[in-house]
Amino acid sequence: MGSIRANLTEFRRKKRSLGSARRWRQTWQSPSKLRDGCEIIIERVSSNDKRQIFQQFLNEILVSNILHHKNLVTFRGYAFHHEKFLVAHEYLSNGTLAAYLECEIQHNKCTLPLLTRMEIAIDIANALSYLHKHGIIHHNINSSNILLDKSMCAKVAGLHLSVNKETSRGCRVSYRSDVYSFGAVLFELISSKPAFWREVPHGEAVGLAKFAIIKLLNNTLKELVDPDIGYDSDKDVPEMVTAVAELAFQCIQCPKELRPSMKQVLETLEGIKKGTWGFNQII
Repeated sequence: MGSIRANLTEFRRKKRSLGSARRWRQTWQSPSKLRDGCEIIIERVSSNDKRQIFQQFLNEILVSNILHHKNLVTFRGYAFHHEKFLVAHEYLSNGTLAAYLECEIQHNKCTLPLLTRMEIAIDIANALSYLHKHGIIHHNINSSNILLDKSMCAKVAGLHLSVNKETSRGCRVSYRSDVYSFGAVLFELISSKPAFWREVPHGEAVGLAKFAIIKLLNNTLKELVDPDIGYDSDKDVPEMVTAVAELAFQCIQCPKELRPSMKQVLETLEGIKKGTWGFNQII
């Protein structure tokens, strides 16, 4: 994309750490460039594995050019500059879901009510269901690849070919791999905890999904849930949270054939939000 290449030296280099990539924010105002004044982010993709990163780069360009959905981050252009792969996306002001939840934990306050968390989950499920319908496996769903706009609408980014929990154990990646990853994100949404966390400072890292399963099986789900989302003060919250937790449990089932499809997951989440689908009716 010529406009990106020509203006690289003018970027305000406001770095944001997102995995192995570095990103810069740039507001386009020149009428000869992006006339809508859209704020975008330039992602410089780098890796020791040049072949893998090139495949990721091509994958995101091809998918983003073909598929368009309200819950997928909008692709605005790309460039190859001084042996660096650059991709331009829309800028979403509330950052990643992971960073947003982490900020809430650090400041010890909850600004995401349960219904907003449900809407975020539905947004993500909508995007994944759409991708799967078109034969695309995301491969890398996690809270760092979910961005939030100023209205807290969630959009999925990071359409990269990546190794996840299952491929690292020698299992073949399938649509159900995305379902597993989505289940892990659901646990993050109801707990406000990261995928791996420590119960005590400098303690051993605990996998959230494993921790959540133990709480579910021991009927101690309350110990997992973020206390600020009204679990004790609103009589409707416990049933809704339990239903979401049970759905997340279904999503991470092994073998993967036991997991629901993303279409089923989406329909279930919409039912839970409406109050027409209790935890004893999941899938």
